[in-house]
Order: sequence, then structure tokens, then C-alpha cells
Amino acid sequence: MFNNVGTIDRFIRFGLAGTLLYLGLGVYGGSALGIGLAIISIIPALTALIGTCPLYSLLGINTKSQQPQQN
Repeated sequence: MFNNVGTIDRFIRFGLAGTLLYLGLGVYGGSALGIGLAIISIIPALTALIGTCPLYSLLGINTKSQQPQQN
């Protein structure tokens, strides 16, 4: 697999994962919604860490900037 998640996209995904985790453990802690949000927060965190989004691959999206090759 190749990286298709850019730097800004990674920061947004980490922020989303943190927000979902906060909502899941803090605001809705102990409820089914809280557990679901905490589990769902794993997806954006993993895609940000790995740098590859399977959905982006299916849709042909690439937010990582392409560096020009130096000769």
C-alpha cells in the first residue's frame, strides 16, 4: 500500500480521533453511544498513523503532495 494521506489531513484525523475519544469516554462515558464513539475513534487514528486510507484508495483520492524528483 502507498501513502495517500497528507500532513494536514493527518492532523485533522488526529483531531477527529481525539474528539471522538473525548466524547466517548468523557461526555457519554459508560453508555452504548460512548463505547461506540470510543471504538470508532480508532479508525481515524489508525489511518493517520499509517498514512493510508482504504476509502481514499477506492475513490482515487490522494491528499499527499507529490515531491518533484531531483535528477
